[in-house]
Amino acid sequence: MGVLPPVKEAEAPDFTLRDLTGKPRRLAEFRGQVVLINFWATWCPPCRAEMPAMERLYQEMKSDGFTILAVNFAETAEQVEPFVKELRLTFPILLDEEGQVVRLFRAFSLPITYLLDRHGMVVGRAIGAREWDSAEAKHLVRALTAR
Repeated sequence: MGVLPPVKEAEAPDFTLRDLTGKPRRLAEFRGQVVLINFWATWCPPCRAEMPAMERLYQEMKSDGFTILAVNFAETAEQVEPFVKELRLTFPILLDEEGQVVRLFRAFSLPITYLLDRHGMVVGRAIGAREWDSAEAKHLVRALTAR
């Protein structure tokens, strides 16, 4: 699957971004859940390719203390909303219009995904698209939600 552990254990930097309704969402509010933070853009073909698998994983695992935060890079709600509706995405979509969080996480290629444990520690990173609903991905998320 290609999720790499961090070079050194580190807490994910906290941030606040607005969702598609304009509501501010802070990473810290998701503490206690396993969080998959995915950096993406509507113009990125690999991002589009992996989104349906992310939605399937989210639907299967959200009741087990798992969530996905999809951080859109440098686009507006008006640009993002048709994409989200077309793919029927239900997990939180956050807008990083200025690229501040992208820089904070050093997410300099898209898509890039960070996996956080319930304590907000970065436990994995994946560069490029992945099959997030694969047996391996589900096993990884189940192991983290069981802790």
